[in-house]
Amino acid sequence: MIRGSCHCGAVRVELVKTPGSLTACNCSVCRRLGALWAYGDASEIRLLCQPDATIGYAWGDKTLAFHSCRTCGCTTHWQSLQPERSTRMAVNFRLADPQTIAKLRIRHFDGADSWTYLD
Repeated sequence: MIRGSCHCGAVRVELVKTPGSLTACNCSVCRRLGALWAYGDASEIRLLCQPDATIGYAWGDKTLAFHSCRTCGCTTHWQSLQPERSTRMAVNFRLADPQTIAKLRIRHFDGADSWTYLD
């Protein structure tokens, strides 16, 4: 299990299983966030916070909502807004202890142009 939290601790996240890799995306949002995404199904991810602890942001085709802590502003996760993929999520593991994720492979995803992994 990997755990992380926003800066103020109001939002804590847990991923039940250790991912095979983390993803660094260069799309217009992710490159600004500097996130390292671990993907999973909602059943594999626990958000430990009050229901109104995050604020969502959806842009463009509005297929994802990026969530950030209302108090400190750290981006914690994203959730799919597509009904057919409603349980798809990702957790930002820049929120985890660096030693916890140090051995995980980081894959670079070209979300800006080709929509493919660059490795």
